[in-house]
Amino acid sequence: MIRISTKGRYGTRLMVNLARRYGSPKEAVVLKDVSGDEGISIRYLEQIIIPLKVNRLVKSIRGTGGGYTLARDPRSIKLSEIIEALEGNCCLVECLEDESFCDRLPQCPTYPVWKRANNILRTFFDSVSLQDIVDGTPKRTPNRKAR
Repeated sequence: MIRISTKGRYGTRLMVNLARRYGSPKEAVVLKDVSGDEGISIRYLEQIIIPLKVNRLVKSIRGTGGGYTLARDPRSIKLSEIIEALEGNCCLVECLEDESFCDRLPQCPTYPVWKRANNILRTFFDSVSLQDIVDGTPKRTPNRKAR
């Protein structure tokens, strides 16, 4: 089965933690507090925060009362952005990202299946905002009858 790595899961928890504080007077949080809240080692959080900063999902605030905060409103940050920042491009198989990866692509019977599944997953991750997760209301995909 396809899995999001620990880095992706913990990074999402870090972002949810920051989203819960967004807009409050004590919005900026130090990683030590996130570590205590989430039960994630501070060393691991220090590694995870780097790609989130590079991708402009979080920003650091220096000085007294400083720490980390979201770079944008949690309603505008999509789960797909977090996963891509931490995991890289979200493709189920290599040929979806690079068609030159496989010379069998033109006659491959499974390529359309992988492409459709990848699109469904991507559409779902694009539809869920950080605020949806905080609110406990991620959008659901429409129910479809089994074929």
